Amino acid sequence: MKKRKKKTRTQKVWGFIKFQMVLMVLVLAAVAYYYAGGYAAKVSAMKTEAVSLVSHSSKETFRQSQTSIAYDVNGEVLSVLKGEKDVYYISYDEIPIYIKQAIVSTEDKRFYKHNGIDYKGIARAVVAMIQDGEVTQGGSTITQQLARTVFLSTEKTWERKIEEMYIAVELEKKYSKEEILEFYLNNVFFANGYYGIEAAAEGYFGTDVNHLSLSQMIYLCAIPNNPTLYDPLEHPDKTLERRDRILKSMLDDKVISENSYKTAVAETITTVEPTTIKNNYAETYTYYCATRALMECGGFTFQTVFADDEERQQYEKEYQELYEECNAKLFTGGYRIYTSIDLHAQNQLQASIDWVLASFTEQNEEGIYALQGASVCIDNTTGMVRAIVGGRSQDVEGYTLNRAFQSYRQPGSAIKPLIVYTPALERGYTPDTIVVDEPVENGPDNGDGRFSGAMTLRQAVALSKNTVAWKIFDEITPEVGISYLESMGFARLDENDKRLPAAIGGFTNGVSPLEMAKAYAAIENDGGYRNPTCIMKITDAQGEEIYQSDQSATVVYKENACRQMTDMLRTVITSGTGRGYSLGNMPCAGKTGTTNDNKDGWFVGYTPYYTTSVWVGYDIPREVAGLGGGTYPGQIWHAFMSWLHEGLEPIDFVAPMSAQE
Repeated sequence: MKKRKKKTRTQKVWGFIKFQMVLMVLVLAAVAYYYAGGYAAKVSAMKTEAVSLVSHSSKETFRQSQTSIAYDVNGEVLSVLKGEKDVYYISYDEIPIYIKQAIVSTEDKRFYKHNGIDYKGIARAVVAMIQDGEVTQGGSTITQQLARTVFLSTEKTWERKIEEMYIAVELEKKYSKEEILEFYLNNVFFANGYYGIEAAAEGYFGTDVNHLSLSQMIYLCAIPNNPTLYDPLEHPDKTLERRDRILKSMLDDKVISENSYKTAVAETITTVEPTTIKNNYAETYTYYCATRALMECGGFTFQTVFADDEERQQYEKEYQELYEECNAKLFTGGYRIYTSIDLHAQNQLQASIDWVLASFTEQNEEGIYALQGASVCIDNTTGMVRAIVGGRSQDVEGYTLNRAFQSYRQPGSAIKPLIVYTPALERGYTPDTIVVDEPVENGPDNGDGRFSGAMTLRQAVALSKNTVAWKIFDEITPEVGISYLESMGFARLDENDKRLPAAIGGFTNGVSPLEMAKAYAAIENDGGYRNPTCIMKITDAQGEEIYQSDQSATVVYKENACRQMTDMLRTVITSGTGRGYSLGNMPCAGKTGTTNDNKDGWFVGYTPYYTTSVWVGYDIPREVAGLGGGTYPGQIWHAFMSWLHEGLEPIDFVAPMSAQE
């Protein structure tokens, strides 16, 4: 018996020795293969890259792609600007304690103990890999998941896994556990395009994370483990089951009470319907203005007048490059954009255009209405855009052409106060100056087809006499007249515009509704021109202000000339081409404009409160039966301005000095 036991013991010893020898041979073979196969160099390179990636990182690295939000003047969300990811970044202190505890409990129980790698977890992953023949799971720590999300791809290869581990170790050296958890919860994927716990809260429940119930918080924490399997929109039952398991684990860990557990498990979870905010024309104009605001922050100087074509081309090249760069930042920078747009006024202006043009049902090949309208409203108190509509409402994918600032059309007689009459008033003309409406050699006819002889300048303006405007423009010279538009940054002016036909709206490229509104607003503002942006201010994700609008005015016209012009434009509405569009007790002034063959119709008018321009026409110019400044454009202007001024106290315009004496 003793001999048998001794023999058995000896066999075990020799067996162990043989096993050790075989193991040693395998290890030596593995080491030899590791070096001979070039893996040593590859792993070394991975480590070097990991060290470099982390050493060059900062806290900003983990908030590089954040969702920006634009607000209207009343604080309503106007637009949510996001790139590939929907990310709202919040600090560690802003993250509810239950979420931190739940994520650590479910994703990485040893989070506060390891140095970035959980070796027990890796052992489990190795066993699974041997059993499955491929990498199917990992003992990935929160730090490793962060490394993968921010620095690497999600492909399951041994190279990616090794580099992930190196990065995780380096992250733990550089950042605290609290910072790593903050980075993770702001970058982890919650399905359906939501990255970060705040984006998930907003997306699934329509509120910020601190207003969620315990049950809702843990429901969200159930998602990241497997966003496909626990997708709340596709598999809400599975998400609910995992929520309950996490809550039970938190109860067992004494993180929550029995009462809290029962209440949370019993709560019915209802996610909100995913909605996409789309304020077509207000959004595209906001993006345009916000992009230019970022360009301005970078020191870019905007320009509309050039010495020659070479200078223009160079400017346009530099402009376009920087515009694209800043526009991209807009969708990933986490900005908070505060605008002067009033969505209530925006909707009313849109409704006014849609209502007046409703009978025109013809559509082009793309299904877009053929006859279009565009309008811009400026708040005269601030000089900023209150509402902007670039076309009729239609249910179409994406954004449509915003004609309010992207289309340039012939302005007809609406241009006369800007380049003819106000400049003439500065040079000694008065509303009572006698002018003669008579045929002009190589000159224009009048819209009414008649020549009325001697009349006051006020009458000539009210009846929109082309001959009078032509002669005065010739007198003050086209160069002088056009210089006023140059001073107000009209973008599509051409050297060929410095000729007599411009007096009645004959331009090479034309003007936009935005430009017409801002120029008339300058007249209302006693000649002080203000850039009509809609951006009041922009802050970064931390609330630090990076842009503040400067609405200081540049003097373009003389004060008294503007007051005289306003006085004459009041006559246009009371007894001229704009009659019928009075706003009751609210003093108002305006001008009509109609181009040859009724291709474009304009109405631009203002009160002490607001200035609004309206254009109607086809995108490809053609005759519109019955179109004139005093028809459809005037109707749109009147409908909108009547609504806009409801309940406002009537304010009179300041009388010109000649009228006071």
